[in-house]
Amino acid sequence: YIVTNNHVVGNADTVKVTFEDGSTETADVVGTSPGYDLAVIKVDASGLPASTLGVSDQVNVGDTAIAIGSPLGLQGTVTTGIISSLDRPVTAGDGGADASYINALQTDAAINPGNSGGPLVDGEGRVIGVNSAIANLGSSLGGQAGSIGLGFAIPIDTVKRISTEIIDTGDSQTPIIGANIDNRYDGEGAQVGEVTAGGPADKAGLENGDIITAVDGRTVADFTELVVAIRDKGVGDDVTLTVDRGGDESEITVTLGASSE
Repeated sequence: YIVTNNHVVGNADTVKVTFEDGSTETADVVGTSPGYDLAVIKVDASGLPASTLGVSDQVNVGDTAIAIGSPLGLQGTVTTGIISSLDRPVTAGDGGADASYINALQTDAAINPGNSGGPLVDGEGRVIGVNSAIANLGSSLGGQAGSIGLGFAIPIDTVKRISTEIIDTGDSQTPIIGANIDNRYDGEGAQVGEVTAGGPADKAGLENGDIITAVDGRTVADFTELVVAIRDKGVGDDVTLTVDRGGDESEITVTLGASSE
């Protein structure tokens, strides 16, 4: 099994994998998760070396970060830097149903088009993330600009959870609170537009018009920060939402439901 980005695989059923020794194999696409920008493919081969996985929850700002990939088609390129930020809310893709919301590790290791799907490793060579997106001077993510020291990787803890689901079932589940968010709201937090009847939020007592300002104590400034905070959890997890209802603040515990991708 090989993990890469969903935007690398696209809508393909099979892809060609080239190994370091120049040999190639045809890989079947086991499954994808557009929301997390992850895909799992499988080759019919044995004896392949496997990377050692780290724990992204133990990563700190300032830690060594090394990106491996084929930027601009230059196979086997290694670039180095540090972890610049943790839990960076990033939206990648073309928007709409194909948008990915990433609770990202940010690094200043040079990442360019062609690094996508490659590993971000720590100073001991353990994989701590999967390179996914870059910022460009146009302030959009996932574009084709060169590196300006703003690269983003999907944390390996999230990768392990999603890839295991895909390997086991061919699919993945996206955690949801069961409410639509009002995109017209431009204040601090994320305002609930409509609570889904009978869904997790409804059962927990969330109401239309409530403003969610934090998830498990993590401040939520806008819609994107709410989505990445929820998607950092797993289906069935309990999360505590800090809610502003008409000026009165309270906490509501929601058991996350599932949306299959």
